Amino acid sequence: MRQSGMAVYLLSSASRRLYVGVTNDLARRLWEHRHGPTFGFTRRYGITTLVYVESIVEPLTAIAREKQIKGWTRVKKLALIEAYNPRWDDLAERYGLTPTPPDPSLRSG
Repeated sequence: MRQSGMAVYLLSSASRRLYVGVTNDLARRLWEHRHGPTFGFTRRYGITTLVYVESIVEPLTAIAREKQIKGWTRVKKLALIEAYNPRWDDLAERYGLTPTPPDPSLRSG
């Protein structure tokens, strides 16, 4: 999958705890979830497997889609993943996304 624009994505833990996010750089964001220095929800619960992804060109449309999915019931989110990725494979591997650290030159400060 070649990303252009934005990506709305769902990550899962081994116990299928879910996280919904949106980004303009999916490989970088995956690295942050898996290896980043910030301790947060995904790190705390081991939510690192990319199980669903949608490419959306317009940022505002992508943000609206993320909010829509976040508002869904868990059952509806699970159905979305099952329809798209019934084996719950790590899609980062399928699409050749190599999680990469953020470019330090892009940091402010």
